[in-house]
Amino acid sequence: MRRHRNVKIVATLGPASDDYETIRALSEAGADVFRLNMSHGTHDDIARRHALVRKVEADLGKPIAILADLQGPKLRVGVFQNGEEELAEGQKFRFDLDPAEGTASRVQLPHREIFEALEAGATLLVNDGKLRLRVDTCGKDHAQCTVLTGGTISNRKGVNVPDVVLPLAALSEKDRRDLDFACSLGVDWLALSFVQRAADVEEARALAKGRAAILSKIEKPAAVKAYAEILAASDGIMVARGDLGVELPVQAVPPIQKRLVRGARAAAKPVIVATQMLESMIESPMPTRAEVSDVATAIYEGADAVMLSAESAAGSYPVEAVRTMDNVAISVESDPTYREIIEASRSAKRATVADGIVAAAREIAETTDIRAICCFSQSGTTARLVARERPRVPIIAMTPLEVTARQLCLSWGTTCVIIEGKVERFKQAVIAAVRAARSMGFATQSNQILVTAGVPFNVQGTTNILRVAPCDERLIYSADPE
Repeated sequence: MRRHRNVKIVATLGPASDDYETIRALSEAGADVFRLNMSHGTHDDIARRHALVRKVEADLGKPIAILADLQGPKLRVGVFQNGEEELAEGQKFRFDLDPAEGTASRVQLPHREIFEALEAGATLLVNDGKLRLRVDTCGKDHAQCTVLTGGTISNRKGVNVPDVVLPLAALSEKDRRDLDFACSLGVDWLALSFVQRAADVEEARALAKGRAAILSKIEKPAAVKAYAEILAASDGIMVARGDLGVELPVQAVPPIQKRLVRGARAAAKPVIVATQMLESMIESPMPTRAEVSDVATAIYEGADAVMLSAESAAGSYPVEAVRTMDNVAISVESDPTYREIIEASRSAKRATVADGIVAAAREIAETTDIRAICCFSQSGTTARLVARERPRVPIIAMTPLEVTARQLCLSWGTTCVIIEGKVERFKQAVIAAVRAARSMGFATQSNQILVTAGVPFNVQGTTNILRVAPCDERLIYSADPE
C-alpha cells in the first residue's frame, strides 16, 4: 500500500486493538509502526500481539515495524492506612524508607537511591506533578518536605525528581527480562524510558546484542541537557512529552520539542513526537482543534513520526484516530508553507561522500523531472541520509534484509521494499529499482528515477554512486550491454 504522505504514524496496541481485524484495519488506515507497551500486559499478551502484526504484514505484503517500549524505573510511594490522604499547602510531610503504612504526615518512598542523591531545595513531584513538595532537609533514609502545591496523595502514586540526576540504572530487572523477551520475539525497535545519560543507551545496546535498534525517550531534564551525547549513542529519538511536561514548566516543552526534532533530523536519525496528540479521541470520534494543530505542528517541524498511545490502545475509536492523523498529515504536507518550513530547516552540513551523494540526489530530483529516489541499503544508512534531505519526490528504500526494511518504516518518506536474491552489480540494482518504481505506481515507462547505492555492494557505509535511470529497461540494457 502506497502512502500519500511522508510522516509516519505509530499506533500503540492494547485492549482496544487486540485482534487481527482491528490491527489490519489500523494498518490500512495508515499505521506504519505498532508499539507494544511493556508496562501493560503479560509476555503472553505481547507475544500474541506481535504474532498478529506479523500475520497482517504477511497478508498485506509490506514491511511493518514493531516497537517495544520498556517501562523503565518507576518511582512510587508506598501505601497509606486510609488508602489516601489530603495534603495542604504549607504543611510538612516526610518521605522515608520505613515500610509502615503511610499517614497524613509521612509515607514510604522505597528508593534509597533518591535519598542518596537529594539535596535541600530539590523538588519532588507526585501523581504527575499534581502535588509539589520542596525538600527542606534530607538524609540517606528520609526527606523532610514542605508542601508547595497540595492535593490528594494515594497508594503507589508516581514520584518525579526533576532537579536531580538519579543514580538509577535505566533498566530495572523487569526491563532486562522484557528486553530479552522482546528481542527474542523479533521486534525491530526498543524504546528506553527515562534515559538520563548516554551510558543508559549503551547498556541497552549491549543487552540487545544487535537484535533491535535502540530508540531513546527524552522525558527528563537530565536527558535534555545530555541530548547531544544521548543522540549520538541512539538509533532514534522519541520526544516523550508526558513526563517532560511534568518535570519541566509546560511552556518549556514546545521549544525543547523543536530543538530535539531538529537535532535528530540533522543526525539522520528518526524522531517520534508522542503523548496526548489526539487525547480526546479516547472517548470522542472527533479530535479537538487544538489537538489537530498539535499534530500539524509536529509535521511542520519535520518529525519522522507522530504517535498514538491510549487513543489506539484503549480508546473507543482506534481506527478513526489513525485515519484522522493520516488526513491531517496529507493536508499539512500539501500546504506550500510546509515545503518552505522544511527546506528552511534543512541541515547544510556535508561531511562525507555519502552526504554529498544524497544532497546531489535531492537537488537533481527537485530541478528535473525525476519521479523517485531509489536507494539500495544494507543497513539503512543510505535511506536515512536521503530521508534527512526531505526531498520533494518519494523515497524507495530497497534492501535484501527484512530487519532493515522494517526499521526504515519509521523513517520519513520511505517506502520499503525487500528485494529477492543477491544484487552484486549496479546494473542489477538499477533494473530492480525501475521495476519497483513502476510496479508501485511511482513512475511509468516514460519517466526517470534516481538510483543511489554503495559499490561494492553489501558493505555498510559505502554510499558512493548516483545515477539517473530511465524507467524503460530496454534503454538500460542498451546503455550497459555488459
